[in-house]
Amino acid sequence: MKFNPKEILTAFMVLFAVIDIVGNIPIIIDLRKKVGHIQSEKASLIAGVIMVFFLFLGQSLLSLIGIDVNSFAVAGSFILFFIALEMILGITLYKDDASSGTITATVFPLAFPLIAGPGSLTTLLSLRAEFAIENIIVAVLLNVIVIYAVLKTSSKIERLIGPTGIQIIRKVFGVILLAISVKLFAQNIKALFI
Repeated sequence: MKFNPKEILTAFMVLFAVIDIVGNIPIIIDLRKKVGHIQSEKASLIAGVIMVFFLFLGQSLLSLIGIDVNSFAVAGSFILFFIALEMILGITLYKDDASSGTITATVFPLAFPLIAGPGSLTTLLSLRAEFAIENIIVAVLLNVIVIYAVLKTSSKIERLIGPTGIQIIRKVFGVILLAISVKLFAQNIKALFI
């Protein structure tokens, strides 16, 4: 076991930026209004299980279809790049239908694909190309705790920081994510030409 606080912090920040749970507060509040109640514990737990499951089995699935981790990391860097652009510029390049009229909103679209979506799953495999798996697991668990806290207190957070505060947080994390996507691309593109 090689627990590395720097790797844990970096992986945590990357996942936090990609999941964008603070930026998703308006969507969470809208879902809560539509369905009446969201089970914060269940949504957080399901999202965490999906992410850890994909962290372990994602590489095997890739091997099965003949794709190496470096290629996936480069592809992941493009997804992170576009997510970062969305966050910084306030545009929508890809939008899922987040309408659900039943209690299943806790699982779909909240746990998947809003929290454990294509961006976070791709990011996990991209991180796996760079960091020790135990550090990524700790980062995932820390994110699940933050997700649970945000889901539980989403109304209070929205009132506290307001729409402007949410926009500022999104833009700051967007710039961090953009820098990380460039680094991920640069580090993994070399391996493809060796």
